[in-house]
Amino acid sequence: MAEEVIGTVKEVLKGIIENVNAPKNESAPAEKKPSTPEGMAVAYSSLVVMAMLPIIFGSIRSVKLHKLKKSTGEKADTMTKKDAMYFPLIASAALFGLYLFFKIFQKVHINYLLTGYFFVLGVIALAHLLSPVINSLMPAAVPKVPFHILFTKGEGKHKEDIVNYKFSTHDIVCLVISSVIGVWYLLKKHWIANNLFGLAFAINGVEMLHLNNFVTGVILLSGLFFYDIFWVFGTNVMVTVAKSFEAPIKLVFPQDLIENGLNASNFAMLGLGDIVIPGIFIALLLRFDDSKKRKTRIYFYSTLIAYFLGLLATIFVMHVFKHAQPALLYLVPACMGTPLLVALIRGELKVLFAYEDHPEEKPEKKEKKEKDEGTSSSGSKKKESKKGK
Repeated sequence: MAEEVIGTVKEVLKGIIENVNAPKNESAPAEKKPSTPEGMAVAYSSLVVMAMLPIIFGSIRSVKLHKLKKSTGEKADTMTKKDAMYFPLIASAALFGLYLFFKIFQKVHINYLLTGYFFVLGVIALAHLLSPVINSLMPAAVPKVPFHILFTKGEGKHKEDIVNYKFSTHDIVCLVISSVIGVWYLLKKHWIANNLFGLAFAINGVEMLHLNNFVTGVILLSGLFFYDIFWVFGTNVMVTVAKSFEAPIKLVFPQDLIENGLNASNFAMLGLGDIVIPGIFIALLLRFDDSKKRKTRIYFYSTLIAYFLGLLATIFVMHVFKHAQPALLYLVPACMGTPLLVALIRGELKVLFAYEDHPEEKPEKKEKKEKDEGTSSSGSKKKESKKGK
């Protein structure tokens, strides 16, 4: 086992050196069935639309979630600057780990495990997405009966919730519909089922993964900019994993749909990371716009247009050079540069960099608060002791 791992690592390093030293014209693309210009236009137009939709809807839902958590006083899970710095390293380790697994073990067995895992996640993600739609479509004759599963450990002050889940009959309907789609994906691995799960993952990701401030977003995008370039241009690792990985982590659309209909097999693809990573940054800009109570969402719309143009640039360059392109190479400069340019023109650079979804308490204020709490608690103890006397 150890010898196989070492051999695979050597193979990757050799590939990096060969890619660096090889002339540009030596990179021959893998043979594919020829696609018609019409088929390619339909496929890539569909991918661009499918990439834009999760960012738009996910961003809107992220604003609603942000307001809900603020109103309830619930502490939000946000990505810190430290998390953003480590993310490209963790992603690289995970990617290379998957590459090693596919090289050492049989691809079929790995994909069985991954399919089962993503089946469960996909059903939950799709059910969460369908919930508001089903609630609005359900007739009044179907009652919305609430249920509450509560499983606790310990008693009194030591009581802890292990399972605390509230749901209704409408949520059960969502789960049934999502499970049917999940079974379809398990049995057929059909591209439509794959895309339904992929879109659900992308929308939920943009909605729930929150960057706390602009600087954190810049750190994350900058790190993943170099990550994407290295793993696509430097090695064949990312392309190999993307082609071997049978899970809804990418959106696909057939280029031969016109000729072969729903049974088409020559797919164009776009990874979910190229949607979710810029998407959470664009969602932050929508929350920033919303915090300023403006009628126009200038930062959100301008960056969304920049993302669209970045995707078009990726597709164009890929066809010119006949080589897979790291989408973040074009998306990151577009998505980072646009809000900075808008802020510079409007004279809002300081405001943009100062914005935080959840401002942290300054150390001085925190200490003062703790002292005040300590004083009030000691005062109440003295009063109690006097009453006792």
